Amino acid sequence: MAGLKIAVQMNPMDSIDITGDSSFALMLEAQARGHSLWHYQVGDMWLANAVLQARVRPVRVTDDPAAFFEFGPQATIDLQEMDVILMRQDPPFDMAYITATHLLEHIHPKTLVVNNPAAVRNAPEKLLVTHFPALMPPTLIARDPAIIRAFRATHNDIIVKPLFGNGGIGVFRIKPGDENLGSLLDMFLGASREPLMIQRYEPAVRQGDKRIILIDGEPLGALNRIPAEGDSRSNMHAGGVPAPTTLTPRELEICAAIGPVLKAQGLLFTGIDVIGDYLTEINVTSPTGLRQIARFDGVNLAAIIWQKIEATRNAG
Repeated sequence: MAGLKIAVQMNPMDSIDITGDSSFALMLEAQARGHSLWHYQVGDMWLANAVLQARVRPVRVTDDPAAFFEFGPQATIDLQEMDVILMRQDPPFDMAYITATHLLEHIHPKTLVVNNPAAVRNAPEKLLVTHFPALMPPTLIARDPAIIRAFRATHNDIIVKPLFGNGGIGVFRIKPGDENLGSLLDMFLGASREPLMIQRYEPAVRQGDKRIILIDGEPLGALNRIPAEGDSRSNMHAGGVPAPTTLTPRELEICAAIGPVLKAQGLLFTGIDVIGDYLTEINVTSPTGLRQIARFDGVNLAAIIWQKIEATRNAG
C-alpha cells in the first residue's frame, strides 16, 4: 500500500527512553514500512471554527541512543490531512486528556485515531476494569474515609492509589498496623475532589505484575515486571524490572473475557495488568511493553499493530 501520513501526539521526543518506549517502537516500525511521520504535543493542537489544526514537525527516527530523532521544519497543518493519528501522550487522565479526546473526535474516523478517542475517554484504566468484578481482587472506589477504613478493616493489607494516576506515582501499601492511613487520606482528599482506588494487597506481586498486550482484543505478548526490593510497585517507571514470561490458563481466561469488549470499543492497542489470578488495570492510553517483549521473545508486536491499522485504513 502507499505510504501513510502519520502524526504522533506524544510527549517531547527528547524526554523518552527509546529502550522501553512503545511509541518509539511504533514510529520505528511505521518508518520501516514506508510511512511518513510527524510529531506534535497536545499543547500544539487547537480547534478553530471546527477545524482541528496543529503545529507539527516531520521527524525521522533511528535506534541510535546518541541521535535517535531528527526534526524537519515546523509547519501548521489541518490534522484531517493525516491518514492516522497515534494518541500516545502519557496520562494522568485529567481534563486536559479528556479535552484532547473531544478535539480528536472532530477528525476521527476519516482520519483514523488510534485508539478511538471516544473509547479512550470512556475507559480510564482504573474504572474500565471495574466492569469485570469477577476477575478483580476486592476493590473499592471511594473518597469517604469511613468507607475506606471499613474496607481496610475487612482486608487488613491494602493498596491505596489515585484513581487517575499513572506510572506507579502515588501508590501506597498500607500494611496491618500501619498508622499512616489517616494522614495519607488527608493528603489525597485535600489535594483533589476525586475518589481513590483501594484494593486488597496481593502478595503474588512479589513474583511480578504481568503486563499483557492485546491487539484488537487478542493477547499477543506479555512481560513480567518484578518490584524492586523494598517497593510494592512493579511499574517500570518506579524501578520495576522487566522479565520474560508466558501466559497461564487463568490469564488466557481473563483475556478471553475482556478481549471482545476492547475490540468492540475500537481499542486496538491495550495493555492489561495481572497480579496472580487477578486483573488490576486495563491500560488504553499509552501502554508500554513492546520493546521489552521484542527483546525477550523476538516478537515484533509493533508490526502486528501496523498491519491492523493498515487493514483498517484500506477497509475505510
